[in-house]
Amino acid sequence: MTLDEQLATLATLGLTLEPGITTDDLRHSFDAASYEERPFDLILFMFGVEVEREPWGRPFCSRVWNFDTECVEGDGAYVEIAKRLCVVAGRPDAFTELRDHVDIEAGEAWIEYAVDGKTRRWDIEVNDDWADGVVVAYMMGDLERDGRMFRSKDNGQAMILFYLDDAQAARLSELAKEPLTKVTNPE
Repeated sequence: MTLDEQLATLATLGLTLEPGITTDDLRHSFDAASYEERPFDLILFMFGVEVEREPWGRPFCSRVWNFDTECVEGDGAYVEIAKRLCVVAGRPDAFTELRDHVDIEAGEAWIEYAVDGKTRRWDIEVNDDWADGVVVAYMMGDLERDGRMFRSKDNGQAMILFYLDDAQAARLSELAKEPLTKVTNPE
């Protein structure tokens, strides 16, 4: 399947390149043959990262995120995770009053935010620079609506996150030849 055919297929699931991003940006990182060797494998990874050339900081697809869970360095880390989850869910302003505190050496961390008229505060288990999966799942649960939920595709120490309904998830699993995992809220 060609790169263009893969892009067209993903678009039927609501996963598209951001405005101003082109196949040239994808081919800057890997040639077309690399995308075609294992259809949907490489492109799903690339959809979750940023364009690897100037101007910097441009995601290929804001609705996909390659979340490297070894990302906590201090204050602000969980705020950034929360913001990115909101974008993936298509609700960039869902969390307000976001603030966190992370002191790895002291083993203390928490995040606070408001969502849907409720204030949330989660104490975070500190494990060096690894994100607390339980708290991340709580935040995901606060964003899920209308039968759509966070799903992941394994990527080693990272996970490629999507926000899909059951039908979209089943189709993407079929295309990727790998089942997506539901990211469940432990509540």
